[in-house]
Amino acid sequence: MGSVWELDYYSRPILDEDNKKVWEVLICETHKDISSKTDSLFRYAKYCSSSTVNSVWLQTAVQEAIDKAGEAPVKIRFFRRQMNNMITRACEDIGIPAQASRRTLVLNQWLEQRMEEVYPQEAGFQGGSNPSVRLDSPLPKRLPDALEGEQLKFVTLSGVDFADMPEWNIDFGEAFPLDLAGVSSETKIPGVLIYSNRSLPIAAWMSGLELAWLRVDTSKQTRLLLETGATDSWILANIKNSQMQIEAKNFEQVKQKANGVHFIGIQSDPNSESFAGFWLLREI
Repeated sequence: MGSVWELDYYSRPILDEDNKKVWEVLICETHKDISSKTDSLFRYAKYCSSSTVNSVWLQTAVQEAIDKAGEAPVKIRFFRRQMNNMITRACEDIGIPAQASRRTLVLNQWLEQRMEEVYPQEAGFQGGSNPSVRLDSPLPKRLPDALEGEQLKFVTLSGVDFADMPEWNIDFGEAFPLDLAGVSSETKIPGVLIYSNRSLPIAAWMSGLELAWLRVDTSKQTRLLLETGATDSWILANIKNSQMQIEAKNFEQVKQKANGVHFIGIQSDPNSESFAGFWLLREI
């Protein structure tokens, strides 16, 4: 499988000579696995004047990035939902699918670094933040009946336990280096394991989504939700057992201490030594 890229196209806290906002496109490669190095990932950055902001300019920039990288990505992720139409059109016009996603960890870190170290050095820097429009999430949806697991278990691993993850037998999944999230090998990382005799179909279905993170919702009843894409949310489980509710609360507490890092695994049964699916996630 080829590489996956992350893209942002938006105004920056910089004014040009005409007091107009300077725009910028950032493109970077997504981590392939937990052992990949951030400094080896492909990156591309280019400023854009506000008068030339359109899908044609962006398409040209993406093509320049492809030429520089030497190969095109299999897809491009972006997190700014208000830029959906422009980004999608620019990418699809050169044959690359673009998907709204909250799984843009490398891009988010790069943006933070540029806000602190790069933009303040530019003439016309205005300070402030780099806002993104936040939309209300829709009501969580029920999983299709055929994709519901028979058993769910909250578990905890240490960061060091992921050292040999590249050697695990996983059919579908994705990960990132723990140090990207500031997590050490001693950090406790919470997770959820789902067991089902239909583990492979469930994992295959999840692989078609842009998995963002898991969260426990206690607003009305205790529910485990899977956040995907830009705003989608799925009910993985309604938790009614009192002991499981305590474990769900502990999951959230441990996740917070781990800088939002957690995981979800799909297995056929508790004795299985392989995973139909395994994703390392981070709530941001």
